[in-house]
Amino acid sequence: MFNSLLRPGLILGTVLLLAACGGRSDQAEVPPCYYPNTDDRAPGWVCDQPVDGLELSAVGSHPESGAGMDFMRQQAAASARVQLAQAFTVHVQNMIKQYAETTGSGDTETVDLVNTSVSRLVTDEYLVGSRIYDSRVASDGTLYVLVAMDDSVTAQATQNALRTSINNDNALWQQFRAEQGFEELDDELTRRISQGR
Repeated sequence: MFNSLLRPGLILGTVLLLAACGGRSDQAEVPPCYYPNTDDRAPGWVCDQPVDGLELSAVGSHPESGAGMDFMRQQAAASARVQLAQAFTVHVQNMIKQYAETTGSGDTETVDLVNTSVSRLVTDEYLVGSRIYDSRVASDGTLYVLVAMDDSVTAQATQNALRTSINNDNALWQQFRAEQGFEELDDELTRRISQGR
């Protein structure tokens, strides 16, 4: 009788122990973030950790200034926007290269020409839709800002940058259209916009 009561309890205990020990998180442990040259904790975005809902973001900073907080905010945001423009350019270039590799169409020269055209467009134009999402002041007075575009704005800006840069160079447009199947790439961008990514 005692063995018949002990056995189910032992089995249940073993199952619970295995379940407790066997659980594994799929998410990697994110190291804590600190403001540079301090022991002060900072939000993850200060250390360039991803921010949920923001596909592309950048951090800018400016040391404490006698010119005031508005000046510091403008300078930090300008620095972040330069980084955001660079990240956006890489984002679009990777999308073009990924598309070219996926479809197996287009030669490297065409893809490189499109990438150069996109790079010029992005770095020459203002990143419409970018804004400061968060800001923090470190103990040393340095202002940190997080600048980003919403995912839907990023997708729309990607589509606009690609269309505008290709349309500005008619010969390149014809070559890319013939070799890449631009409609398929446009459909992919439209799909991303509708999904908000």
